[in-house]
Amino acid sequence: MTRSERLADQLDRHWRKNLRPRLDGLTDEEYFWEPVRDCWSIRPRGTPGSGEWTMDSASPAPVPAPVTTIAWRLAHIIVSCLGYRVGWHFGGQDAETFPYAGTADEALKQLDEMYERWNAGVRGLSDIDLENPPTAGPERFPMEGIVLHVNRELIHHGAEISLLRDLYRRQDGTGPRRI
Repeated sequence: MTRSERLADQLDRHWRKNLRPRLDGLTDEEYFWEPVRDCWSIRPRGTPGSGEWTMDSASPAPVPAPVTTIAWRLAHIIVSCLGYRVGWHFGGQDAETFPYAGTADEALKQLDEMYERWNAGVRGLSDIDLENPPTAGPERFPMEGIVLHVNRELIHHGAEISLLRDLYRRQDGTGPRRI
């Protein structure tokens, strides 16, 4: 197995065994569920721009950071973690004009597409590609570091989404209790 295949496999094992199965059956109600007031989410765009939906954000980001919905987290993974980098490093749609998903099904389709494109791109990298900064995009450190960063981001945010799904399912206080 090549180095790039090992890097891709690290995330792919997590993706196929842990993260992607946890997203099956995601409903629109869960997708937009706000567990507390003032959550950041994906919302209908009120002004002209790319797509019908927009992602809540602020610059600089508030401290502490707002709680975010599953919709926001998925959009962050799809566009910020994967979309930009797929476009910069492996070609494809410009993430600046990527349409945010207004439904859970649409978001999962986008996620699957971006993940597959990222995974295939990483598997195609040579050792020399991994050792050097990419020729496109603003990131100026070795590509191996970028791949490891994306792996961490997907694992981290995927775990947050999984927790939000668990909380959504148990918001009425029911569920197994162990002492």
